[in-house]
Amino acid sequence: MRVTWTGTSLTFRLDAEDEITGKASDEHPIKLAINSCSIGGVPADAHPDLFAVAAWTVVAPWTRKRISFDRAISAELADALHSGWGVEAGPVGAEPRRPGARLAISYSGGADSVAAATVYPQAPFVHFRRVPHPRVPNRWSHYRSDVLAKLAAQTGRELSTVTSDLEFTLAEPRPGYPEHHAVAAGALLLADQLDLGGLGFGYELGSRWLGGGRYLWRYTPDNPMWSPHGRWGRLFAAAGVHIVLPVGGVSEATTMRLALGSDLKDYVRWCLRGTDGPCRTCGKCLYKELIQAAVERRPLDTPITADRPVAQKYLKKPPYGGQEMIQYGFARVPGIENTLFAKALDYFDVSEESTAWLDHCYPRALAEIPAQWREEATAFVEKHVGLMTEDEVRRVETWGA
Repeated sequence: MRVTWTGTSLTFRLDAEDEITGKASDEHPIKLAINSCSIGGVPADAHPDLFAVAAWTVVAPWTRKRISFDRAISAELADALHSGWGVEAGPVGAEPRRPGARLAISYSGGADSVAAATVYPQAPFVHFRRVPHPRVPNRWSHYRSDVLAKLAAQTGRELSTVTSDLEFTLAEPRPGYPEHHAVAAGALLLADQLDLGGLGFGYELGSRWLGGGRYLWRYTPDNPMWSPHGRWGRLFAAAGVHIVLPVGGVSEATTMRLALGSDLKDYVRWCLRGTDGPCRTCGKCLYKELIQAAVERRPLDTPITADRPVAQKYLKKPPYGGQEMIQYGFARVPGIENTLFAKALDYFDVSEESTAWLDHCYPRALAEIPAQWREEATAFVEKHVGLMTEDEVRRVETWGA
């Protein structure tokens, strides 16, 4: 793979051994559509390691043996790429980037992201906004990224909005991030300007410790995407921008509760298919409605019925993505047996007591937060959430066994 940056536009060319069909870090198959993208709202003179990591979040799925950048990178970054992916990276010759002093939040506006922002009320936001690609038709015009950008601007926080068409580098399964970490491409290029030493993401207990929504469904202390000692964590650290998970030890029920009780509650939006609010008809809306109804202890409010395609997976045997939250909802939503989830109830024997561990924080997640930001997160969690007991910790660490 050969990578060239022209200002803030990225062009890459595959080597003979590279492939246009690859897999992201969670093993999800993706196919390359085009070999160029751009990132707007960022400076053109960031540290070369920041340009390298930003590029890698885009090209990693298709690179097999080596990557050549158009500017020298540090030996530390080259080592992180080799130890993590087995690729030879160069040229080498730059001094490593020293971490900045500030933590920013990669702000998406969803409940998890808002909860992360609530932990650090002084942290600036960096918001990624998808824009059209000049050479790729937009097959997802119903995805209203402009709505979320407007909501982010209304939060009153220090905000940097990054625009990018990098999601259109994917031909299949649809426009999206080649790697989940590509949402940080703009924040990486802003790291020098904003004096960043860490970037906070809204990934929670399920994503960090319970295998995520689409690949393992078991306890994953060595999660390759979000653990600080995993390959992505080491790579970001080598560029002086640590991955920080402020809510990495709490469930989506807790992030929902924190978000809806925060000063940012009026700007929470996890669905971008609607204009005046969530569309209420997509799979994500159904999942989040189950969680919100459980948190608010009220009946399910959704127009989705069991015959809709987005509900079909709940007519089949588990596992389901976010299964811990499915169980949490089943134990708390009044009248759940009379909803589209009725069939799925046959596979579980849940109660509030058996799912109470999802109301507390897994302590090991706090220990992963870099020292300069750990105390603030710990104080917040102890005040607003509470730590898991030994028995509850065991529930996390035996998940999926």
